[in-house]
Amino acid sequence: MSRQAVLASLVAVIIVLLVVSGWRPFDRATWWMEVAPVLIALPILVLTRDRFPLTPILYGLIFVHAAILIAGGAYTYARVPFGFWMQDVLDLGRNPYDKIGHFAQGLVPMLLAREVLLRKGYVNGTRIAGFLAICFAMAISAWYELIEWGAALAMGQGADEFLGTQGDAWDTQSDMFMAFLGALASYVLLAPLHDRQLRMIAR
Repeated sequence: MSRQAVLASLVAVIIVLLVVSGWRPFDRATWWMEVAPVLIALPILVLTRDRFPLTPILYGLIFVHAAILIAGGAYTYARVPFGFWMQDVLDLGRNPYDKIGHFAQGLVPMLLAREVLLRKGYVNGTRIAGFLAICFAMAISAWYELIEWGAALAMGQGADEFLGTQGDAWDTQSDMFMAFLGALASYVLLAPLHDRQLRMIAR
C-alpha cells in the first residue's frame, strides 16, 4: 500500500472516530477542547501530504495521539474506561489516562520537531536536533498547561472535566514530567528507526 493510501486510511479512521466520539460525549465543551488539536492538525496533514510528506512512523504516532485525544474528549480523561482498567491493574488512586495523553504530548511533538529540523537543514547534527526537539515538546507541554489554566479561570468549576486533575495538587507538574518522559523516550527509542526512514525519504 502506498504512503498516500495509508495516510488516506488513517484520515478516514480519525474522521470516523471524531464523528462517533462527538455523537454523545460526556461533556460537549470538554469534547471540543480536547479534540481541537486534531481538528487543527488534520487539514494541515492533508494539505502538506505532497509538499512535505512525513515519515511513516510519524504519521502512525500522530494517528495514535489523535485517538488518545478523541477518547479523552468523548469520556473526559478522568472517565476513560481504559484508564479505570489501568487504575485497577496498577492499584492506583486515580484514573491515569490523562498521563498517557501527556506522555504522547511529549513523544509525538518531539519526533515532529526533529523531522522538521533535520529535513529542512535548520541544524546539522542529530544530537542538537534531539535536544532542540525535546525543548520544543516541553514548550508545547507548558503552553498546554497555560491553556488549561486559562480555561480554569474562564470556566470556573466547569473546567474540571477539561483539567482532569482529580484532586491532585501536583497535576500540572506531573503532566509536564510525563511529557518530558515521552519526549525522552521518543529520542532514545525511536530516533534510530526515524533516521532510517528519513534517509529513505531523502533518496
